[in-house]
Amino acid sequence: MPRYEYRCRACGTTFELNRPMAESSAPASCPDGHDDTVKLLSTVAVTGTASSSSAAPPARPASGGGGGGGCCGGGCCG
Repeated sequence: MPRYEYRCRACGTTFELNRPMAESSAPASCPDGHDDTVKLLSTVAVTGTASSSSAAPPARPASGGGGGGGCCGGGCCG
C-alpha cells in the first residue's frame, strides 16, 4: 500500500499515512487532530547496481577498424 506524506497547516507537523491509491486525495487529519492538512509531493530514491547485461558496451578502438564513419551508418563520412 502506498505511503503519502502530509503537513498540517495549523501546527506544522509532517506525518505519513498508508492508504490505498483511490484514497490519496481524501482529507487527512494530523496526529494532533487538526483537519487543515496538505498532501506533499514525495521524492523517490531508487538504488541498486547494474547487472552485466545492462552495462555499457565496450569502447571502440580510437584508430583503425570498425568501419562506418559515424553519420548515416558511414555513408557520408569517410
